[in-house]
Amino acid sequence: MTTSPDRPVLVLGATGKTGRRLVTALRAAGAPVRPASRSSATRFDWDDEATWPAALAGASAVYLVVPEVAEPVHRFVRQAVDAGVRRFVALSGRGIERLDGPGFPGMAAGEEAVREHAPEWTVIRPNNFAQNFSEDVWHAPVLAGRLALPIGAAPEPFVDVRDIADVAAALLTADDAGHHGRTYELSGPRGLTFGEAVEVIARVSGRGVAYEELTPGAYRDELRAVGASEGEVAALDAMFAGMRAGNVAEPTDGVRRVLGREPVAFETWAAEAAASGAWAA
Repeated sequence: MTTSPDRPVLVLGATGKTGRRLVTALRAAGAPVRPASRSSATRFDWDDEATWPAALAGASAVYLVVPEVAEPVHRFVRQAVDAGVRRFVALSGRGIERLDGPGFPGMAAGEEAVREHAPEWTVIRPNNFAQNFSEDVWHAPVLAGRLALPIGAAPEPFVDVRDIADVAAALLTADDAGHHGRTYELSGPRGLTFGEAVEVIARVSGRGVAYEELTPGAYRDELRAVGASEGEVAALDAMFAGMRAGNVAEPTDGVRRVLGREPVAFETWAAEAAASGAWAA
C-alpha cells in the first residue's frame, strides 16, 4: 500500500456521496484515513485557508473533491505537495471537456492542478450517480411523483457511487504507481434513458412516479422559478445539452480496468435502495 499507519489518506468532501463511502472503503481495506469537511472532526473549508495545514499535516495521499470555483484549487494542490502529499485522486465529471458554456470550472481546475503539480495523480470522471435519485438532486421530484428534465432520448449509464468509492480506494492505496497519469471514465454497465430509470424505480419502490421531458427553455424557467441563479441555470443547461448530444451515453470499462469486476447494474442498485427505504412513504 502507498499509505502507512502514520500517514493517512486525506479524504475531502468526507460527508458527501463519494467521500463518506470512500472513508468506509479505505477503513475496510485497513488504510489510515483522515475524513475532512466543514463538519468533520478534521475541519476543511475551501473558503478558509487556515483550515488547510492541519488537514494536510502528515497526509500521504489526497482524495480531491473540488469546489465549484477554480480559484483556490491550484494553490491547495501546491500546498499539499509542499506538505509531503505524493498521490492525488481527483474527482471530476465525464464529458466536462466537451461542455459548451461555463461547465464546471472547479473540476477542470482540479484536473489541471494535479497534472501540473502532483508527483502521482489519477483523475476519475464518473457518469451521473445512481444515488442522485435516492439522496438529493432528483430524490424530492421522485417522491413527488414527477421528474422533469431536458434529456431527450439519450441514454445514461448511471454509476453506483459505491463503485466510484471502490475505484478511488484502489487508486489511493495501490502498491505501485501503475495508475499514475491516467484518467478513468466510470459508468454503469449499460445505458438507460431517464424514463427507463424512473420506470425501474417506480417498479421496485411501488411508487407512482413518471418522467416528463421538458424543452430546454421550459427547464430553465422551472429552475428560475425555484430560485436557481443564472450561473446555476447556465451550468445545468450546458450539462444537459452535452447529455442530449450523447457525449456520455456509452458505457465505459473504467470500473473493470481498476477493480477487475463489472460495475453494479442500475436495477441491482435500485432494488437495494428500495429495500433500504430510500423511497418509503
